[in-house]
Amino acid sequence: MNKFVLLVILLAAALTVGLYTLPKVVVRNESKQLGGGRTMQTPGASRPGSDSLNVASNDNGSSVHEKPLSPEQQKRLVTLQTEFTKANPTQKEAVGVKLIALLHEVTRYDSAAHYAEELAKAQPTERNLLRAGDEYFEAFTFAVDEKKTALLGQKTRDLYGQALAKNPNLLSAKANMAMTYVNTDTPMQGIMLLREVIKQDPTNELALFNLGLLAMRSNQYERAVERFRQILVNNPSSRKAQFYLGLA
Repeated sequence: MNKFVLLVILLAAALTVGLYTLPKVVVRNESKQLGGGRTMQTPGASRPGSDSLNVASNDNGSSVHEKPLSPEQQKRLVTLQTEFTKANPTQKEAVGVKLIALLHEVTRYDSAAHYAEELAKAQPTERNLLRAGDEYFEAFTFAVDEKKTALLGQKTRDLYGQALAKNPNLLSAKANMAMTYVNTDTPMQGIMLLREVIKQDPTNELALFNLGLLAMRSNQYERAVERFRQILVNNPSSRKAQFYLGLA
């Protein structure tokens, strides 16, 4: 029996190592969702906007994964920030997309969200609102401080809400927004949003995955198994679903 337990522990460790070989965005979002943004935070995540350049004026980043900027990155960043500030409304999106991409490159996710929001304010199109919601959701997945998590979650909901007002069929926005309710006083709002997505698209992988994670969080492992198996029916190669099915 002791050998069996040891084997299980070693297997679980190997699977965990395998998980961290997945693309960074996948690991980051899963870890936040399952662990409530605390216990399963991906090691080494960056503190967005924490460099000496004060990338965004409303830096809400966490203290993990900080990576100093190279002189070349600093120069590019200052240039793009200046261009973004001076750009007229019709030019702002082209510059903003480059600035957001650079902030991703240097792992300043809160700052990327800040500029995506500024772009959405200047040009409140569905695309820009959705982008801003996505950026804030990504920053939300990195937050470790309760106050910052709450603020980033609210920003995510606000921007996704505006995008959904223009297009109620943005199912990924609904599925992501649902996860920002998990640590609020109204977690059932998140569950209801996910159920809306499943009602509209019974095979929606993101909604099924999130429901599986929430089921695990509430120790409803049989239900989690059902959700992950549903994903694998339509996408047998999903490593995320395979991994969490194994855990469940």
